[in-house]
Amino acid sequence: MRKLGLIGGLSWVSTATYLEQINRVVQRRTTRRTTAPLLIESLDFADAYDLREGSNWDRYGTELANSAKRLEQAGASGVIICANSMHKVYDQVAAAVDIPVIHSADCIGAKMAKDGVTNVALIGRRSVMIENFYRQRLVSHGVDLMAPDIDNVELVDRIISDELMVGKTSRNAERELRTIIAKKAQAGARAIVLACTELELVVDVDANVLPIYDSARIHCEAAADWILGET
Repeated sequence: MRKLGLIGGLSWVSTATYLEQINRVVQRRTTRRTTAPLLIESLDFADAYDLREGSNWDRYGTELANSAKRLEQAGASGVIICANSMHKVYDQVAAAVDIPVIHSADCIGAKMAKDGVTNVALIGRRSVMIENFYRQRLVSHGVDLMAPDIDNVELVDRIISDELMVGKTSRNAERELRTIIAKKAQAGARAIVLACTELELVVDVDANVLPIYDSARIHCEAAADWILGET
């Protein structure tokens, strides 16, 4: 198996999900006693929290690039970033190392293209929903994305940043997400991309009114593929 480096801490909830899901996939495909060879660098989310306001991305791009370098020096043969919003600095991170950096949106886009899915609603952090760095990557795989609803953008971003990223869940958040997804279906969406790892805490990925493409599950499956030499 190849050793994979995880840039985590953004948030710890997301990092824990990646650690668990990658190991479960590797275990399912090998033996029940097998453990995935992972290196984890957990960065301080408090230092990056204000990035939701668009501040100082260049500096944090350098932080993530340096993290990737440290993982490479420690023996990782590949890297993933355990936060969709931090893929905004993906190019800077990928350019800093000589090993592959597995992009979340590429994994999701390839799966949806294979499934022939069109007219998709994207739900995640504010930057993921409204900026081009993530949307364009999905569109490059032939995925048609619905325009974001700015009221939903602010509501979902608040739920993620104020509740889910600190490990808090509430019935109100569950209701809000159910309502948003139902309205997306009424507006013509044929599938939902959950482009935030923590959203699985309040969205039933396996039983919903629309097919759910959960970024964490898909990214972790791709990570396991890579660890096992299947990609």
